[in-house]
Amino acid sequence: MSGIWIIMLAVMLASFIIQRVLSSKFEKYSRVPSPGGLTGADVARLMLAQNGIKDVTVQSVSGKLTDHYNPKDKTVNLSEGVFESASVAACAVAAHETGHAIQHATGYAPLKLRSALVPVVTFANNTVQWVLLAGVLLINVFPTLLWLGIILFAMTTFFSIVTLPVEINASQRAVAWLERSGIVDAETRPMAADALKWAAYTYIIAALGSLATLFYYISLGNSRR
Repeated sequence: MSGIWIIMLAVMLASFIIQRVLSSKFEKYSRVPSPGGLTGADVARLMLAQNGIKDVTVQSVSGKLTDHYNPKDKTVNLSEGVFESASVAACAVAAHETGHAIQHATGYAPLKLRSALVPVVTFANNTVQWVLLAGVLLINVFPTLLWLGIILFAMTTFFSIVTLPVEINASQRAVAWLERSGIVDAETRPMAADALKWAAYTYIIAALGSLATLFYYISLGNSRR
């Protein structure tokens, strides 16, 4: 089990480093004006229009890095710093979130799977910590409870893995469209790609961390058999 602890510590360290680098990258590219002078809101609306999507609304939400696409009400939600900013970072984020709207409109399979998993994962997230805690405390009396917690945690792990192709594909769509539409040029395209690359790393490390934790609980359950 010591090997799993080493992996978990390594993942935690990598997560810390990636978050620091990501913040630094976005701060740096937020100071670089987009060549066309378009704001994040402009980019999202233009990308939707060019892809023939007319039933998605672009709106501003409070907070920092709170950008997301909501498939339920078909809204591209951009944080205030992205919605109003005409920077390379804002354009990249806006195009990425709009990429999710395009995935939704075109029936992108991994997104459909992730959306279908949301109710199950929401339930699992709300209960798994308590079930695992009770399972560990009662492992010698009621070992089945720990395995129930492991099953719930496995659902959240599977969700984090399914999320990877969704996020990576949205970034690929974003960079390709930004370049094709002339929103970025030869100088700023690598910046947009770099920002989205580091954002993708956060999802990769989260999936690895979830896998490592899952293996830890499985090892714990097996050791008590």
